[in-house]
Amino acid sequence: MDLRRAVNGYQVSQALHVAAVLGIADLLADGSRSSDDLAATCGAHPDSLYRLLRALASIGVLEAQPERRFALTEVGEELRSNVPGSEHAHAIFIGRDYHWNAWSHLEQSVRTGEPAFPSLYGKSVWEYRAEDPEESAIFDRWMTANTETVNDVIAGTYDFSRFRHVVDVGGGRGSLISAIVRAHPGVRGTLFDQAHVVADVEIDGVEVVGGSFFEAVPRGGDAYVLKSIIHDWGDDEAIAILRTCAAALDGDAHVLLVERDLTAPAASWLDLQMLVMLGGRERTEDEYAALFRAAGLEPAGATPIGAGLSVFEAR
Repeated sequence: MDLRRAVNGYQVSQALHVAAVLGIADLLADGSRSSDDLAATCGAHPDSLYRLLRALASIGVLEAQPERRFALTEVGEELRSNVPGSEHAHAIFIGRDYHWNAWSHLEQSVRTGEPAFPSLYGKSVWEYRAEDPEESAIFDRWMTANTETVNDVIAGTYDFSRFRHVVDVGGGRGSLISAIVRAHPGVRGTLFDQAHVVADVEIDGVEVVGGSFFEAVPRGGDAYVLKSIIHDWGDDEAIAILRTCAAALDGDAHVLLVERDLTAPAASWLDLQMLVMLGGRERTEDEYAALFRAAGLEPAGATPIGAGLSVFEAR
């Protein structure tokens, strides 16, 4: 490990953020271009953009060519907005002021055990984004892009065909439930999230319902999927969400948490994201089982499904 490069990692994050906002990778999709040409197209200061591109070339995102021309490398291709596994939406989100500011107070969270964001902004990050349509849209684009990289893995690896009706709780714009109903044509789907998130969502074969999972979730499902939801919350809130789901269950209906196990390599860094922004955490199988029991559910094991994810199941 190069410790100096790790210490300066914030510089790389911001450089990638600016390149994503300016759309540099998309502008280079058809081949190399000069920095002056790129600057004219994206509305940047020519010499300053050249300096940014030169820095990105030094870490292998771009290839520097003669006469101040630049081309995408294989790594840089992932910064395009319209390719599988794109990091474009992630890079845009990661440099937003409110996110950046919260991470600058990591020490506060480590010392107190409390999320930094609410103390900085006087509200939860969910309330903040609900009041700011632009930030909400940027976050939703990242969440959609993030889940699209693993949708097919989840839908194709886990056996959803044993269920008649799957309810995706906190499912955002519906990319996961769309993948599930595509992969399992006999399954009916319901997408459930906050009203402002799903206001204009339309998906063939999927009912769309707005509401709060702290109050009630749609009844009638025999599987309630929560992907990357419970890790957002501390234990008390997580148990409250699971109790709401438990109240909707009939017969042999199941709750399925799609989350990272702490054995996954990236989970410890995502765990810090939960600490700083939300007060949530990544958990082990035993810790999820304890949450299930506290909510009146019976744990039914965990199924690794790849991509660093597992399905933690309860009845």
